[in-house]
Amino acid sequence: MPYAAAFLAFISVFTLGLSFFKGKQKKKVDVLKRLGPVIEQEAPRELREEELKKPFMERALMPLIASLFGYLGKILPSSLVENLEPKVQKAGSPGGLSAGDFLGIKVTAAFILGFFAYFILSLSFLLVLFFLFVGWYAPELYLNSLVRRRTEEIDRSLPTVLDLLTVSVEAGLGFDSAMAKVSDKFEGLLAGEFQRVLKEVGMGKNRKEALRDMSKRLDNEDVTTFVGSLIQADQLGISFSNILRTQSEQVRYKRRQRVEEAALKAPVKMLVPLVFFIFPTIFVVLLGPAVINIFTTMF
Repeated sequence: MPYAAAFLAFISVFTLGLSFFKGKQKKKVDVLKRLGPVIEQEAPRELREEELKKPFMERALMPLIASLFGYLGKILPSSLVENLEPKVQKAGSPGGLSAGDFLGIKVTAAFILGFFAYFILSLSFLLVLFFLFVGWYAPELYLNSLVRRRTEEIDRSLPTVLDLLTVSVEAGLGFDSAMAKVSDKFEGLLAGEFQRVLKEVGMGKNRKEALRDMSKRLDNEDVTTFVGSLIQADQLGISFSNILRTQSEQVRYKRRQRVEEAALKAPVKMLVPLVFFIFPTIFVVLLGPAVINIFTTMF
């Protein structure tokens, strides 16, 4: 009797659960049927097909690896994440990764290289420490290269962008329309940032805050000066055309100074290969035959 009562209780609970599930499913189907004239029913299927067309690495493994890196970044000290955050932001958050994700990548790379050096190559303790050091700092070197590349791109393209903005504003366009025109006609990092600023302004964000956020993302001295001048001109009611023309001249003057500085550093940098590689070769070519003649005559 106890087994029969338990079996009947299980059947009744299962029946109630099944009816409840069917009721929920019916409501869901009814909602989709009512939304049918508003949305396309094939859209989820098309999105699913597009998702399935992606490679397995991009579709399954990369999100899993990214979540693992994010978990490692969360369990590590927050001071490491805070120290890495400005560099990741200045590098443009490559791959959509945060500072915690990059910290997880550093830990994983150091662990993999150390494991490979100790258990597979059976190297000494000092070499294992060297591999750990390389695995820890290799992702940060990659970030430094990205930061340097983005800084060079900004320094190279900012004067041209300012000239286009100046011409557009002097032609009668507003500043937002001038930014839209520049983002359409110009390609590069600054054009993408202008598009982002326009999207944020279109979503209701204040233009001053959007420009300041752009300045924080780029973290460039010339861009910061340019944004500060625009905000000050907007607050004081000064014409943007005069500000843009002045900023363009200053940026070009600074770029000319950087080029002259690099040209003055070139002879100093050429001393190292000249002394250690070129001079010894010249001495071998010039003094070699004489040294050979001296040895043949003496011995």
